[in-house]
Amino acid sequence: MKNRNDTMPGAPAIHHDASRRLFMRQASALSLVAGAGAPLALNLLAAGSAAAQTASDYRAIVCLFMFGGNDSFNTVLATDSASWSAYAAMRGQSGSSIGLLPAGTLPNLSASAGSPARLGGVLPINPTNPQGRTYALHPLLGSLQSMFDTERRLAVVANVGPLVTPTTKLQYNQASHPRPPRLFSHNDQQSIWQTMMPEGATQGWGGRIADAVAASNTQAVFTAISVSGSAVWLSGQTVRQYQVSGAGALRLGADVNNAVYGSTTVASALANIVRSTRGSHVLEADVAAVSDRSIAAESILRSALRPASDPAFGTPPASGSYNPTADPKLQFLNPLNGNYEFSPLAQQLQAVARLVQAGVSGASGVKRQVFFVSLGGFDTHSSQNQGHASLMARVAHAMRYFDTALGAIGARNNVTTFTASDFGRTFTSNGDGTDHGWGAHQFVMGGAVRGGDLYGSFPTLVAKSS
Repeated sequence: MKNRNDTMPGAPAIHHDASRRLFMRQASALSLVAGAGAPLALNLLAAGSAAAQTASDYRAIVCLFMFGGNDSFNTVLATDSASWSAYAAMRGQSGSSIGLLPAGTLPNLSASAGSPARLGGVLPINPTNPQGRTYALHPLLGSLQSMFDTERRLAVVANVGPLVTPTTKLQYNQASHPRPPRLFSHNDQQSIWQTMMPEGATQGWGGRIADAVAASNTQAVFTAISVSGSAVWLSGQTVRQYQVSGAGALRLGADVNNAVYGSTTVASALANIVRSTRGSHVLEADVAAVSDRSIAAESILRSALRPASDPAFGTPPASGSYNPTADPKLQFLNPLNGNYEFSPLAQQLQAVARLVQAGVSGASGVKRQVFFVSLGGFDTHSSQNQGHASLMARVAHAMRYFDTALGAIGARNNVTTFTASDFGRTFTSNGDGTDHGWGAHQFVMGGAVRGGDLYGSFPTLVAKSS
């Protein structure tokens, strides 16, 4: 990614000193939490901490988490002769082959839905630095192929995963060699990705970034936002994650017109009740404080957010109220039945785009934000051809939708989106799918990304000897 220096020239020295002190406090705390995995988060923290204190512009990071362990070997593929030969040997088993077909293979529309034959060949991409090899994407990632090759706003980070120290297969089989804890466990590896510790961790590195940049936000409550339920990635030492739905801020009691049963008086009375306590119990006081923050935050966002039906984010209805499930912009083409269907992931990113616009315009009082969205279903032990094809279609559509929405509000350069997942999957097939693996390939998208390239070392894969 391109380096950016957002610090204003000529800023008083006291701001720089405060920034350094803040960064050192956060870095020290994160090192204790993260152990050997700290460098990735520390680099991101360093990039945002000092600059955010005196920032005059807007920046955001978005994590798109793919729960279940995405099969990256069918997402980004090496297609040079040796690599493709090994790939075909390991995944092209007879019966229910999960091996995709070579580039240029036309789809066979009479083949079963989701099958490699029905999908057609993989889609070639041309990295700036190909490392002496050739590559391709899954057949349903056409929009990402365009963003990679033509628009240059998408990059691939190869073979990413938790690692204590460089490890060979021989070393991996030695019990004394250090390795990440609890490999292949969904819950633990989701936590490792988000916090750098196994399940049970309470602070994530996204939240640590939020801790470092929250001081630049007038409304710090909107620094870390999840559109996908509670996400430990967003939990900081001081920052609380703020949760919204795909439709926007969650209202407590009152409707969008600040009324209950049509009465603003009743709404006001309800708000007073939930904000108040009858006694001095600490839990009662905490519930009242949470309610007060929720009501105040929703009130701010209600006026700050453009409607979802705004042409930048959705399709204005010809009549009646806006229905996101019927919005063409939020529908993807399901390869399993040929129908256009509503995409909850796209709606999550619609909410993020609306929040970004409110930040860029100054309406929400934030300059630096961290977002979390997610999609499940990637644990493809069986029926992988059908399941993974549908998932790839959803991811490609949602990422293209988000990129287009950011373009419509002039914010592509302000937002960087990256994918993450529990782990990759086995190079070998189990007959109808894949099992839990380790490292995986991920996407990074945005106008500030030096796209059209592959970062890291793409692994050399070989077929097992008989």
